[in-house]
Amino acid sequence: MNNRKKQLEALDRLLTIMDELREGCPWDRKQTLQSLRHLTIEETYELGDAILDNDMEEIPKELGDLLLHIVFYAKIGSETNDFDIASVAHGICDKLVSRHPHIYGDVEVADEEEVKQNWEALKLKEGKKSVLEGVPTSLPALVKSSRIQDKVAGVGFDWERPEQVKEKLEEELEELQVEIDKGNKDTIEAEFGDVLFSLVNYGKHLGVNPEDALERTNKKFIKRFQYLESKAADLGKKLSGMTLAEMDVFWDEAKKLG
Repeated sequence: MNNRKKQLEALDRLLTIMDELREGCPWDRKQTLQSLRHLTIEETYELGDAILDNDMEEIPKELGDLLLHIVFYAKIGSETNDFDIASVAHGICDKLVSRHPHIYGDVEVADEEEVKQNWEALKLKEGKKSVLEGVPTSLPALVKSSRIQDKVAGVGFDWERPEQVKEKLEEELEELQVEIDKGNKDTIEAEFGDVLFSLVNYGKHLGVNPEDALERTNKKFIKRFQYLESKAADLGKKLSGMTLAEMDVFWDEAKKLG
């Protein structure tokens, strides 16, 4: 691994390249904070995919793409005298120092949970009116649900044991069934949402990240379904022309492969 001097030299090289691209490249010169936004979101998801795949060759590449975006935003900010890479870095450094008084002050903590509780309490002291202010409104619903529950747990609003959450989940499932029996689509949707919310909380208490868990299943399903498609093609058949029993044979084969 590179020493600190080499690391700083690499960052300086990136900043210099960004200056040159912003000045000389028509595409880079045209970009704004707004035009880069959707690209940054895409790059973040690509990094997430690489992490889920534990792809140690791809992860640093995706991190590089995200780092480029940070430098790009900072360069644009410097052109309007609003912020630059130094103010961005100092800003996060100041935040980390102020929110870790157990490292940079005389506060003592017993465990990770106390660190999280102190973090949320400090944010409120900084002027935030609600612990939920830090949850972006544009987050996908599943991720947002997880973040909401993390935030409120940080101030002690949470179940104490996984068993309690499981009971709540079972209660929500029963309420969902009642609405299904009634056949009211609006209340079915509302109760289904409650089930998902409770399931996310249950995962949190089991130490499971719901987004990672679901994406892992998505990837597994895609792999198995594409195996099924390839086997059908080998037989010169289309899935739409096969019975479910025929498809299940190949699905079981796919499951054995992983």
